[in-house]
Amino acid sequence: MSEGDSVGESIHGKPSVVAAFFTRIGQVYQSWLDKSTPFYAVRWTATLLLTAIYMIRVYILQVIYIHHVNSAIPLQNNSLALQYEGPSLPTKQNEEFRPFIRRLPEFKFWHSATKGIVIAMICTFFDAFNVPVFWPILVMYFIMLFCITMKRQIKHMVKYRYLPFTHGKRTYKGKDETGKTFAS
Repeated sequence: MSEGDSVGESIHGKPSVVAAFFTRIGQVYQSWLDKSTPFYAVRWTATLLLTAIYMIRVYILQVIYIHHVNSAIPLQNNSLALQYEGPSLPTKQNEEFRPFIRRLPEFKFWHSATKGIVIAMICTFFDAFNVPVFWPILVMYFIMLFCITMKRQIKHMVKYRYLPFTHGKRTYKGKDETGKTFAS
């Protein structure tokens, strides 16, 4: 690879003006996110306000944008929730205790939800995103999302040997004559 072949670099090996601009925008955005982290009540209030504004806009326009169906549901695209391999509770006697960490932290959930609402709001300003949708298509879309999500959930349950049903589990009846608990 010769000089200037990498993405975002000019011919002279320095970052291009466009790459530097977007890097700076990303840094400012991340700085604002970092500053907003401790203010969860303010963040959620702003998100609820954005949601209300979006709903009013959609009501006034009398259209339904297909984009908001999926983008407003941040958990659909969150593969982190099913692939998390971080600290967990001990499963054996000799394992050390590791504190519980949420699979989907509140901040990431808020960030995804807010991004989805903002993107859906921006889509309402362009007629290209106003696609007429026949109701059976929405039903099929829901079924498809449900099946994909359940497939991931079931794979996760099989991987960690989680059995949600009571069939086949041991049931404890009580104590025998010696005072020890026995299972059937």
